[in-house]
Amino acid sequence: MSLLARLSTLLFLGILAAPVWGQQLKTIDHIYDPKVETVLLFPQVSTNQLDPSLTLNPPVISLDEQVALQLEFDDLTATYRSFRARIVHCNADWQRSVLNDIEFTYEYNDNPITEYLNSINTKIPYYHYRFTLPKLKLPGNYLLVVYDERNRNNIIFTRRFCTYQNRVQVTAEARFSTDPARQFSDQQIDLSINYKGYQVISPQDDFKVVIRQNYRDDREIRGLRPTNVQSFDQTLEYKLIDLSNTILGGNEYRFFDTRTVLSRANYIDRIDRLADRNVVYVQTDKSRNQGPYIQSDDFNGQFVIDQRETSNGATNADYIETVFTLKIPEVQNWDIYVNGAFNFWQLNDRNRMSFDALLGAYRATILLKQGVYNYDYVGQTTTTPPKTDEHFIEGSYSGTENDYEVFVYHRPPASRADQLIAYQKIGVNKRK
Repeated sequence: MSLLARLSTLLFLGILAAPVWGQQLKTIDHIYDPKVETVLLFPQVSTNQLDPSLTLNPPVISLDEQVALQLEFDDLTATYRSFRARIVHCNADWQRSVLNDIEFTYEYNDNPITEYLNSINTKIPYYHYRFTLPKLKLPGNYLLVVYDERNRNNIIFTRRFCTYQNRVQVTAEARFSTDPARQFSDQQIDLSINYKGYQVISPQDDFKVVIRQNYRDDREIRGLRPTNVQSFDQTLEYKLIDLSNTILGGNEYRFFDTRTVLSRANYIDRIDRLADRNVVYVQTDKSRNQGPYIQSDDFNGQFVIDQRETSNGATNADYIETVFTLKIPEVQNWDIYVNGAFNFWQLNDRNRMSFDALLGAYRATILLKQGVYNYDYVGQTTTTPPKTDEHFIEGSYSGTENDYEVFVYHRPPASRADQLIAYQKIGVNKRK
């Protein structure tokens, strides 16, 4: 049978048929299957798969370097399931583009996830899956969609990632806000774009600039307009007097260490070793919105998976019921959440806290894999629309150490989608 005939047969049988997701597909980081946990997507810059620090790098890679993105996740059904991965191209605003798969992929855009391992000596069994993303043609925003092979419209989870090619030069600097009223709480990002040698019709209008704090999609600055266009030097300057390039500095993240359950590690108050699971109580927290800024080291909200006894967190780390306690008076008409990269910075039932009148504190229990975690506390009003405030509990200080990323998008002439033509990482208040 010819190749064309075989493809026609597979399409007829539905084996190669594309899932019918339509416009209902949300282009966000989200886990839809409650039995799937710890979805990690990171650049595989080292051959050492046991290095837990690799996951601290954001899923942003250059198309000009031989670096692939590695996906890892756990299935807590403890039963093998067949998953497949598909990639969706998005524009700068994270809306799906009109590009066909063949325009941004080198091979068929539907990949089985075949690499998996069983958990070892854990009270909560799971399957650990791995998948290396294929190389792509175009720089830009992408959404990785993992779905059930037996039900192609059953989406398991989605993860955002980016590829870039530096075709223009970005110079950026982060510092205290120039507004005297905000200089102790906010940080300001000034930048310039040199587009010499790059074809652009209207530089003051065609470039789309996005600034992201600590790899968080909920902490972005968008819609910036250049304050100065130097046509002769082919340079755009973004030094805005309206403070639209200013963002709250926040506070250093809280953290705890559960890499071992044999003894109490940093900021662990108690460990209950039950027959079917382990329960860990993080030390009681208090509000930090009053008083001076206190310097401490953190992962800028991220986390690493690890297990101290084996140094193999992928399959030896157990899942632990982690109990958080925040001792503040009950706040009327507000919901309180414990938040971090472990929940994609989303506020939902998983990380919502409940007020315990006997304790006089808020509490939440979250199932987390062993490791070192950063987190903080967020308040959200129960009004419609809700108002979110991360700083009435944590405070905000311009001296906080933060990471910033600058993304520059452009839609070249005759192109049908936005491309990521520059990416730059900068830090503020770095101490190492």
